[in-house]
Amino acid sequence: MHFSDGQIPAEYRRYIGWKTTFLITSMGLLAITLVIAISLGAAKIPLTDVIASLLDFPVSRRVDVIVWNIRLPQALAAVVAGAGLSISGTAMQSILRNPLGSPFTLGISHAAAFGAAFSVMMLGGGVMTSTNAGAVNITSPYMTTAAAFIASLIAAGVIVGISRTRGATPEVMVLTGVALGALFTAGTMFLQFFADDIQLAAMVFWTFGDTARASWSELGVITAVVTVSSLYFLTNSWNYNAIDAGDETAKGLGVRVERVRLIGMLLASLVTATIIAFLGIIGFVGLVVPHMARRIIGSDHRFLLPASILGGSLLLLISDTAARLMLAPHILPVSVLTAFMGAPIFIYLIIRGQRR
Repeated sequence: MHFSDGQIPAEYRRYIGWKTTFLITSMGLLAITLVIAISLGAAKIPLTDVIASLLDFPVSRRVDVIVWNIRLPQALAAVVAGAGLSISGTAMQSILRNPLGSPFTLGISHAAAFGAAFSVMMLGGGVMTSTNAGAVNITSPYMTTAAAFIASLIAAGVIVGISRTRGATPEVMVLTGVALGALFTAGTMFLQFFADDIQLAAMVFWTFGDTARASWSELGVITAVVTVSSLYFLTNSWNYNAIDAGDETAKGLGVRVERVRLIGMLLASLVTATIIAFLGIIGFVGLVVPHMARRIIGSDHRFLLPASILGGSLLLLISDTAARLMLAPHILPVSVLTAFMGAPIFIYLIIRGQRR
């Protein structure tokens, strides 16, 4: 049944209005947090100077260099990576109908890391440097991303194949993800065993997810992949709502379930592979944020997907800022902090699922 504007129930208008207000408020909070994150660090910059520099008003060369060359790329990398990992996790949880689905828990992140390590060692895609951007420099970023994507594609194919078998419960799929993660981690260790000192240092350092590695060019590639994939996920929000009701119900509503599932896993794998290829492994964001957003805004993917984007950006930006400040002047990789936060929540979700 369709309603005209005058016939829409007041309760439904309030329902839509509250969720829209929440999303707009989250956008404002993210913008404020971004400015604060740029101002904090070993050299503190007043908020007024940060805003002036971002608006291209003359401040000082020192402030402009710190803002535009160091902190803004890192902060934006945290925003984009958090958005990409979160919306990928939300999409995976829907199309696989698995509340524990995420690039990290299903082994896709470990597969992408193996692909990146393979590119670093076997294809000469990464070298050790001593630049301000970090100790690892990717000489062939597209080759490294392609290798990471192919490896993550293999893991995603296994997960999709198992999800289509009878009796494939969420627990079975998570255990499969654990097995895949262990398999690709073993492959990475195998490569490390035969690597020389420079290759080994590059691969070990690469396992630490760090947004400080992203330069403007790398940030552009990540942003392009995340934006295109997110647009696809957002335009399929109704399809994900239908799949949540069951495959048969979704097919009865005209949803091409297998196609939606396949393309969704492909894009989620591509987003994960791109982020890992440039930034390293950042775990649990794609698992934790969708559940947080679902508790606040509900399971309607029209609002859950954008809420996951904003929530992931906000969580990773705050985590990255905290990681920079905790051991200042030393910088702690953000992946360490997200692992400390995500592991207890992951255990809680497993226990809650077993009680149900």
